[in-house]
Amino acid sequence: MWAVFAVLSAVFAALTSILAKVGIDGVNSNLATAVRTVVVVIMAWGMVFITGAQNGIAEISKKSWMFLILSGLATGASWLCYYKALQIGDASKVVPIDKLSVVFTLILAFVFLHEQFTYKSAIGCVLIAAGTLLMVL
Repeated sequence: MWAVFAVLSAVFAALTSILAKVGIDGVNSNLATAVRTVVVVIMAWGMVFITGAQNGIAEISKKSWMFLILSGLATGASWLCYYKALQIGDASKVVPIDKLSVVFTLILAFVFLHEQFTYKSAIGCVLIAAGTLLMVL
């Protein structure tokens, strides 16, 4: 089931890029990011209440709070940079560079989470990086 959600995530991410590129025309990139963020917050909290997950707030540990907050800060920084890049660059060039996050994630997961980094992972990283360069140049 995780693969279905992963594919849907990719489809929605693609739609996000195209819709944002059209919507950001003539709008300050920081303002556009703020508008998008409000929509995401409303949608996320809506899902929390629809699924009844709000009761779990009290059970979140201090460690989880800290890392979720740091993750939120990283997401915010990513979105601000992404929208600025999207505003001044072509979506067909910005998006592939943004997807280098896959390479960075694999490396960081190996270093910090001690996940396996196999030859297959290494080859995939090289191919993603090469594909990104090919698309951007």
